[in-house]
Amino acid sequence: MSSSSAAARRGERTEAAAAKPPMRDALVAAAFRLFLERGYEQTTIDDIVALAGVGRRSFFRYFPSKEDVVFPDHERCLADMTAFLAAGGDEDEPVQRVCDAARLVLRMYAENPTFSVQRYRLTKQVPGLRAYELSVVWRYERALADYLRTRFAGRRDGTLRADVVAAAVVAAHNNALRSWLRSDGQGDAGEAVDHALGYVQSAFGDAPAAAAAGHRAQEEREDVVVVVSRRGAPLWRVVQEIESALGRS
Repeated sequence: MSSSSAAARRGERTEAAAAKPPMRDALVAAAFRLFLERGYEQTTIDDIVALAGVGRRSFFRYFPSKEDVVFPDHERCLADMTAFLAAGGDEDEPVQRVCDAARLVLRMYAENPTFSVQRYRLTKQVPGLRAYELSVVWRYERALADYLRTRFAGRRDGTLRADVVAAAVVAAHNNALRSWLRSDGQGDAGEAVDHALGYVQSAFGDAPAAAAAGHRAQEEREDVVVVVSRRGAPLWRVVQEIESALGRS
């Protein structure tokens, strides 16, 4: 065999290896194919590894359990969110920062709409997966709250405010996300999430709070004085009482 033909065969093997999806992706693809064909409860880890052409040890190298293969990207996304929040500075408005962090989760879903919709449907059907998903959502909320607690430290009710804002961000994000998933991934998910998060920013962001404080100050400057006078009192007496109340006597 000539060196050129050997090199060509090595090149073909390299191209074939490059075209083959990574083992982690292959396990996810095999799992969801079986979940859709047989059902989640009827599919075992042995079934998944057999279809993927790997051993059980390979599965557990990537996923601690069968539930984890349904949510293969959340650990990475949670790490990205935590890093994003940690990279923020004091100049960042805190509520805006956590809203932007929530958009990282949306981006993860929007990267693969077909997979995201399939997972949403599967999760609705399996109580155990719904419980698992709630635990994942709680971890996102904790990451947001931990950041906000640091930023709101020293403020009155800082811890309470942090927890309430974090819960509101998660609720707004999930409301828009699930509407998009129910539509089979149609439409602009980013626009829907931006609209939902806008409610959180308008309610809890620093700019609206400052505007509300200015409004209250304006109301305080616009005093209302109530004067009580006897029926039938002469007009000059009523005017005198008003001037006295206003400090003009």
